Amino acid sequence: MLYLLTGGCGSGKSEYAETLVCRLAGRDGIGIRLYLATMESDSREAMERIARHRRLRQGKGFVTVESPCGFRERRLLSACCGEHPEDTIVLLECMSNLLANLMFSDGMDGEAAEEEILAGIKEARSRYRHIVVVTNEIFSDGSRYTGEMEAYCSALGEVNRALAAAADVFCEVVYSIPVFLKGEEACRF
Repeated sequence: MLYLLTGGCGSGKSEYAETLVCRLAGRDGIGIRLYLATMESDSREAMERIARHRRLRQGKGFVTVESPCGFRERRLLSACCGEHPEDTIVLLECMSNLLANLMFSDGMDGEAAEEEILAGIKEARSRYRHIVVVTNEIFSDGSRYTGEMEAYCSALGEVNRALAAAADVFCEVVYSIPVFLKGEEACRF
């Protein structure tokens, strides 16, 4: 199943995503919790956020794969789940970083980045039992952007819209409370 979780900065979406993965693993008897980390450690602030997320995951049984380009590192992902990818839950954290990496580090335009992301998710859905994707709700800040930032926001909106349509479960996390917009019954434990 595909789970899409969104929320603003500091909303608790990452903590909820980790809790959801742990509950799904317990409920479904899934052995491998693969954390696909997309943040690049290119600044002190990024390194602090990465360290914070690692502390939050500590003791939860996650295998972390640093993959700024998402599902592009297929061989590395395959090595982590061995011969049984169906016994794997993937937590992709987070879509906004992944898109930024593809657009700004790899030089893709928004449409090409969107196509690569959606193709990666589609392939992953055919391999892994569950995929939990965390994304950011950046569209409520009231700011008006131009140039590259406008193109990025537009592309993130398109990716989020496509994922929400494809997701079995879609929720926004607000103050650490999941507000289900689609498929709440799949998250009853």
